[in-house]
Amino acid sequence: MMAANRVGKTEGVGGYEVVLHATGEYPDWWKGRRFERPLRIWAAGDTGETVREIVQEKLMGEPGNEGTGLIPADNLDHWTMKGGVTGAIDMVWVKHKSGGLSRIKFKSYDQKRKSFQGTEQDIIWLDEEPPLDIYTECLLRTTKTTTFAGGLILCTFTPLEGISEVVLKYLPGGSIQNEGGVENVVMASWDDVPHLSLEEKEDLKRNIPPYQLDARSKGIPQLGSGAIYPVPESDITCVPFEIPDYWPRLFGFDVGWKRTAAVWLAQDPDTKVWYVYGEYYKGQAEPPVHAAAVRSRGEWIPGEVDPAARGRSQADGKQLMRSYKDLGLNLRPADNTVEAGIFEVYTLLSTGQLKVFMTCQNWLSEFRLYRRDDKGNIVKENDHLMDGTRYAIKGRHHARTPPVDRSGSHRPASQSSITGV
Repeated sequence: MMAANRVGKTEGVGGYEVVLHATGEYPDWWKGRRFERPLRIWAAGDTGETVREIVQEKLMGEPGNEGTGLIPADNLDHWTMKGGVTGAIDMVWVKHKSGGLSRIKFKSYDQKRKSFQGTEQDIIWLDEEPPLDIYTECLLRTTKTTTFAGGLILCTFTPLEGISEVVLKYLPGGSIQNEGGVENVVMASWDDVPHLSLEEKEDLKRNIPPYQLDARSKGIPQLGSGAIYPVPESDITCVPFEIPDYWPRLFGFDVGWKRTAAVWLAQDPDTKVWYVYGEYYKGQAEPPVHAAAVRSRGEWIPGEVDPAARGRSQADGKQLMRSYKDLGLNLRPADNTVEAGIFEVYTLLSTGQLKVFMTCQNWLSEFRLYRRDDKGNIVKENDHLMDGTRYAIKGRHHARTPPVDRSGSHRPASQSSITGV
């Protein structure tokens, strides 16, 4: 459950499901997994104090008033206290409807990875995003073995760490892909819950830093310090529309065997706003396949190509730039000054001078993942459309409008150059 703050993910999702499994008392409408025996469960959070104040209190009630939380008082058998944190419970035994006792042990991430080693568990509930090494250790604790049927990991958190390695486990490509995998994601925003009034939401917004707003109000991973373009996605996307013939266009082209990508841009001559309106994204195909797809968008549209294509072989040693020109593409080597190009793209994005059609899903996926590592280096993965955009923006003065046709429906070619960009 990767969701906004204040939507009820800890109590209404993580805590509620843990109690269903621990007691074996499932509602008739429950379509999820059911356990018919007592379970071994871990419930974990950031620190011993936050686990006591949040996770423990949701399940047990306030210290001294145990039995007033999500676990019904009649199901509580006994519990033991934890040393070092006043009022903190170490383990609680819960009556299961089969007649045995489920065990819920409270743990915290500040205990480090080694404390998560040990025996297999049926359920592990991680409230707030865990460090990757702890998440990995928990996967090992719930993996199916010859004597263990395999368990569940429940993660409930607001993604304040941005596109982290844990987030990427659930959002490959930066977007939800629940079909066909073992990971499933539910997201929820303030607008999805009935208990927050409009006044409350507006008051919360006023007190949240802008860079945290999407994460805290929508559950969208926060734009962290590593984001190369720290601009909210909602600020740069727009509904697609038909590009007028007289708008200048060009495309950026990044070629390779694993992935070849092209991104098309057009500029409104009146507002000077650029629009990313089209994309091409395909791997492991020969140049004729890519060239045909690019030409279909308009053979007259000029392209700015990765200059490394001039010296990089793909299969038979041909120079790719020459090969693509021979295949009918109108190409010139791009300006590949990386940091200067990134600065220009960021300037246009942050000032509203570069917009992206919502239909460009591959572009948006790369945008979400485009980041620097902890040493400040660009992470060179899933960045083909980002590179193509940079090439096009650096070479945008080469954009052109369609040539004059016999009907005279297009503007003269002499008016096709862009000025003032």
